[in-house]
Amino acid sequence: MQFNIQQDSDIPASNQLYNQILFAIASRKFAPGHRLPSTRQLAMTTGLHRNTISKVYRQLEEAGVVDAHAGSGIYVRDQVAEGAARLRSPLLEQHPEAHKLIQQTLDDLLKQGRSLSQARELFLAEIDWRLRCSAQVLVTAPRHDIAAGEMMLRELKKTLEIPMQLVPMDELADLLDKSQSSTVVTSRYFIAQAEEIALPKSARVIPIDIYDFEKEIKHIKQLPKGHSLGVVSLSGETVGVAEVIIHSLRGDDLLLITASAGDTYKLSAMVRNAQTIICDEVSQPIVRAAISSAREDIIRPPQVCVLRSSLTSDQWGF
Repeated sequence: MQFNIQQDSDIPASNQLYNQILFAIASRKFAPGHRLPSTRQLAMTTGLHRNTISKVYRQLEEAGVVDAHAGSGIYVRDQVAEGAARLRSPLLEQHPEAHKLIQQTLDDLLKQGRSLSQARELFLAEIDWRLRCSAQVLVTAPRHDIAAGEMMLRELKKTLEIPMQLVPMDELADLLDKSQSSTVVTSRYFIAQAEEIALPKSARVIPIDIYDFEKEIKHIKQLPKGHSLGVVSLSGETVGVAEVIIHSLRGDDLLLITASAGDTYKLSAMVRNAQTIICDEVSQPIVRAAISSAREDIIRPPQVCVLRSSLTSDQWGF
């Protein structure tokens, strides 16, 4: 992945690099186990000082998304596997009789002619039913970007029919203290923060990706030079990350305009000037209403591309 640092941007260069690497990890461009470029390599390709790059790598390590191996390099952590291992191994050791009972039940199902896939579906159906009755699912995001949590909650409710509650990250610990059984759901961008709070309280943490951005990235790469592109989202964090990624893909080739869905002034200017607008599903009605209001001032309305959720029930470990 090519990192592109805009020296004249209001966003500090270290923040640009941090966000671009974080996006590459969250979108699986850098898969678990991937070795990040050395500070020397990045200094040559980005023009940044090696001390700045080292600082960014330390921040990523502190955030829990990479590991530094002395004499070897910086590697992407497999947070999902590590989280599962932390939950699975102690249970097998602490409850050997329960583990044996599960094995016997599975053997009985196989003897009855059921496949492993069918057995899994039967187990999950029963667990899902019990979760509907008793378990608590908490969707969380930092308070400053609670809109990201609202987007996750909206998409999850369309996928799963179980009770869910949106809670700001700074209130998560108190709520978990009052619950005996909880599953915490958050974006991969916030996974390290959520695990730090939830795992000590024996709550499971599930990271999800609402959008994979693959279709949109392909479209952005094909836009002609000088094209006016708008980006709108309910989440300010999403807008900020999108701005960094688009600059890394196209540099100054595109005229980029960004706005949160609630910024009426910027949205009005965008629909009058942008040729293409990319927005999430929640923001789509707001964008179309803004276009409709400004129709008399627009010669050719912008093309609206809506991010479609890539979330499916298969992503869940229930």
